[in-house]
Amino acid sequence: MITHGKNIKIFTGNSNPKLAEEIAGILGLKVGDAVVSTFSDGEISVNIGETVRGADVFVVQSTNAPVNDNLMELLIMIDAFKRASAGRVTAVMPYYGYARQDRKAKARDPITAKLVADLITAAGADRVLTMDLHAAQIQGYFNIPVDHLMGAATLAKHFIENGFQEQDDVVVVSPDLGSVARFRKFADRLHCPIAIIDKRRPKANVSEVMNVIGDIKGKRVILLDDMIDTAGTITNGANALVDLGAKEVYACCSHAVLSGPAIERIEKSAIKKLVMLNTIDLPEDKQLDKFTTLSVAPMFAEAIRRIYEDISVSKLFED
Repeated sequence: MITHGKNIKIFTGNSNPKLAEEIAGILGLKVGDAVVSTFSDGEISVNIGETVRGADVFVVQSTNAPVNDNLMELLIMIDAFKRASAGRVTAVMPYYGYARQDRKAKARDPITAKLVADLITAAGADRVLTMDLHAAQIQGYFNIPVDHLMGAATLAKHFIENGFQEQDDVVVVSPDLGSVARFRKFADRLHCPIAIIDKRRPKANVSEVMNVIGDIKGKRVILLDDMIDTAGTITNGANALVDLGAKEVYACCSHAVLSGPAIERIEKSAIKKLVMLNTIDLPEDKQLDKFTTLSVAPMFAEAIRRIYEDISVSKLFED
């Protein structure tokens, strides 16, 4: 519950209004009066129905598919609030789109994650609150404060409550070599060992050859990733682990993008249960019985409360 003397308002675009309402409810607030629609030619229209003068405004908007529409909604809403004399505008982005385009992988590649950061800043955002960036260095693309929350604690809590902590038959598996540090922290919460999938692609258009570093035979395996998009990596990894002797394979992620063939791949895969956070609103037609969705609203609500009351947010980076 908010007790600070300043005025605070929470608004949402169309990407994840359910999460915005849940966050606002935890804080004892209502989502602000704003209608985001489109004109007949496809241009985005933003109509704010209440005063925001001097207010601490938080705009909840993930930039998932349709990525460009949701990004433009966010930019236009930020611009509208700044022009309406809001005291401070924080872009609350549970999922940060374009995060995978964070570097030049080959000649003449754009660095679109940096471009998006520049656009958000130019639109007038004073601060960004996000979760599990695909590349942590994206924080440095901004010249405004960025609070980067971690979803691993919420995911780990779920597995602890379901009897996975301090069990000899549990192993946390990293789907690639580059993410080992993140997975080690997750494994530490469960007090269990880790293994690593070493992926090789001998040449173009040839199936991946997969080796596993670590003991997974007869184990219950938890595959952890920051996002699942087309689900090729996670399902190939799960199927390979079972072929190599794993007893059961569970998967978890912060961002369930689930585009293209993802649903079909997951449904047919060896994954027994996929646990995801609700940073992206998953439509009914993409729901499967093996899906479990956990809410990040309490963590975002607490972060918003701390930002609003000008107290430290750093504790949430660990908890």
